[in-house]
Amino acid sequence: MKRVTGLFCLLLFFIAGHAQTTNSKTEAKIMEYNKLTPFEEWVIQQKGTERPNTGKFNNHYENGTYVCRQCNAPLYSSEDKFKSHCGWPSFDDEILGAITKKTDADGMRTEILCANCGGHLGHVFFGEGFTNKNTRHCVNSVSMGFIPAKVQEAKAIFASGCFWGTEYYLSQLPGVLATTVGFTGGTVENPTSEEVHAGKSGHVEAVEVIYDPSKVDYETLAKIFFEIHDPTQANGQGTDIGPQYRSVVFYTDHTQKEVAENLIEELKQKGYGVVTEVKEAGVFYKADEKHQDYYFRTSGTPTCHKYTKRF
Repeated sequence: MKRVTGLFCLLLFFIAGHAQTTNSKTEAKIMEYNKLTPFEEWVIQQKGTERPNTGKFNNHYENGTYVCRQCNAPLYSSEDKFKSHCGWPSFDDEILGAITKKTDADGMRTEILCANCGGHLGHVFFGEGFTNKNTRHCVNSVSMGFIPAKVQEAKAIFASGCFWGTEYYLSQLPGVLATTVGFTGGTVENPTSEEVHAGKSGHVEAVEVIYDPSKVDYETLAKIFFEIHDPTQANGQGTDIGPQYRSVVFYTDHTQKEVAENLIEELKQKGYGVVTEVKEAGVFYKADEKHQDYYFRTSGTPTCHKYTKRF
């Protein structure tokens, strides 16, 4: 009996030691997780949902990889992100093995979680027809982090009437990483929207485009610019009349200047009375947030801009 008791005690000691080691490893793994804010904890650990159109990655289209905010595990490639206008970041595919899917507590939707740490990401929907893959991962921005790819970036600035419509078309081009609406070309520092709209600052409404030149070149951007507004209308665009709405290409280097001038000459040879100005880029002042991505936030479409093929 003593021998059996001794072996039994030894076995208990081994199990206890193994459990302690396992618990230590588990605790160590937990300790490696990122520290979350109370709101991040609510979404990621308690399965909350951020309000639509508030997440920092909703209109984010930089090249790179989206990772789990809690454990940094890779989740999605930027190549699979698309604009669904639903109010949350949308992807039509995940990195292989990165996502776990399970029936939501409501018994109807499909919840998606980080396969590495189990953090709540959002929900996945099928059959909506947004892309050829017919899949939409609807993800909370707060559930993710982002690691940018090392890509070359370039900048272009165009003005063609109301900047809402100009941005609407340019932001959807493949290779465009980001767009910002604002004011440039005037003499007043830090102009207000009221000053620009009153025509007192000399600025025009413009759009700053950040793009990946390996995916879209400047000539392509400039051609689209000339095709989404009427470059023959002077001192305005559509019903927006005034010098603050005139058509201008603001070049950042000699190559952009040459491209713009050559395209204008090509249009003139086709019979278009182009009045678009070509000017050197200066200080660009970002407009208020309420003007950024206006048509996407309001689910509207441009009234003073439309696509007309000219090249």
